Amino acid sequence: MEQKALLIIIPAYNEGKNIGALLEQLEQPEIREIADILVMNDASTDRTGDIVRERGHKVVTHVYNLGYGSGLQVGYKYAANKGYRYVIQMDADGQHDVSNVKVLYQRLLAADEKGRHPDIVLGSRFVEGSITYPISFLKRVAYVIFRLLIRLGTGRKIMDPTTGLQGLSKRAFSYYAGYSHFDDRYPDANMIMQMMLLGYWVEEVPAIMHTRVEGVSMHSGWKPILYMFRMIFSMSAVWVRIKLFHGDVGAGDEESVS
Repeated sequence: MEQKALLIIIPAYNEGKNIGALLEQLEQPEIREIADILVMNDASTDRTGDIVRERGHKVVTHVYNLGYGSGLQVGYKYAANKGYRYVIQMDADGQHDVSNVKVLYQRLLAADEKGRHPDIVLGSRFVEGSITYPISFLKRVAYVIFRLLIRLGTGRKIMDPTTGLQGLSKRAFSYYAGYSHFDDRYPDANMIMQMMLLGYWVEEVPAIMHTRVEGVSMHSGWKPILYMFRMIFSMSAVWVRIKLFHGDVGAGDEESVS
């Protein structure tokens, strides 16, 4: 089968109750004709990997649990090595409606009046046109803080800085694939700030998302509080590294990767 230009990367850890239904939806002709699918199985102890293989999709299985960010970065390396031109990353738990795939892909392909294509397209829960999505009080506080830090650090307003639904150009995911260019644990608002400071063009589009039905979120319990403080520190460190120490400054201004 001929390789597509677009690769959908799905990080998965013990998502055996969800991954089958998601893959079935992604197997619709309108998606399969434009995209290949890669599941990053992060040492799941359930049947996640078996289900993916039974359905005939590509799967990379980690021997040890490396975390969400590591799974994504290995996926970026795979996409870069195989020559894909675009990547869309989405969660395995079914929260990201598959209808978002074509929306993100079309935006990646669309040029603005200057002929410039976006490097990163964020599927946002909080812009006009998106579907109402319930979130906890703690998460609301975190979003306000992350938005403020991005606004202060870059001058840009990003409404959904923690969305895991993203489309990336080859230029963006090739940079992420490099050593020390990506947070291997919690790549969220910190990576968005990094890429904007480096000159990559980031846009948001409205997205349809659902609440998790099966399984346990990696941000359950007290984890959101720890996550919030870790992300504030990480975003501050990103700003210092780029603005004060000029780390990789201008990376996003270089010529597009061919």
